[in-house]
Amino acid sequence: MSQSEQQSGDDARTGQQIECRRCGRKQGLVGKYDINLCRQCFREVARDMGFRKYS
Repeated sequence: MSQSEQQSGDDARTGQQIECRRCGRKQGLVGKYDINLCRQCFREVARDMGFRKYS
């Protein structure tokens, strides 16, 4: 079996090997500072983590 055949659907489509810590989604990840949350989960917990919205 080749490497591309071993990857599941989302892995092959996005090339992502990591997933969201909270929900397991593999698309739309915020990986900066090793956060590894999808953008939806990040929006929910960003204030608790100390991020501020500037605009």
